[in-house]
Amino acid sequence: MKTKLLVLMLLVSGTMFAGTHIAIGVGIGGFGGGYYVAAPPPPPPVYYAPPAPGPGFTWVAGYYYPVGARYVWRAGYWARPPYAGARWFGPRYEGRRYFPGRWR
Repeated sequence: MKTKLLVLMLLVSGTMFAGTHIAIGVGIGGFGGGYYVAAPPPPPPVYYAPPAPGPGFTWVAGYYYPVGARYVWRAGYWARPPYAGARWFGPRYEGRRYFPGRWR
C-alpha cells in the first residue's frame, strides 16, 4: 500500500514541473482580422473532391485551422453559397498570422 502511494505521489509531483507555453498576439491596424499563430500548419493531405450533390453547390476545399497550440484538419465539403454571386476564399497564413476563410 505504501509503495502504491509513493508511486502515485511521484507521478503527481512530476506534473508540477511541466512547462507551460503561452503565446499572446496583438494586431494593430491593417491586418484585416487575422490573429497570431506560433507556427505554420502542416502540408494538406492529398484528396479528391467527390461529385457535386446538385446544381448550385460550391466546393470548399479542406484546410487546417488552429485550436490552441495545434492544428485540426477540416475536410472539404460541398456548400451552397449564402447569397447569389458569393465566392469562397479559403483561410490563409501570412507572416505568422491566420486569416479565416469567408464568403465574399
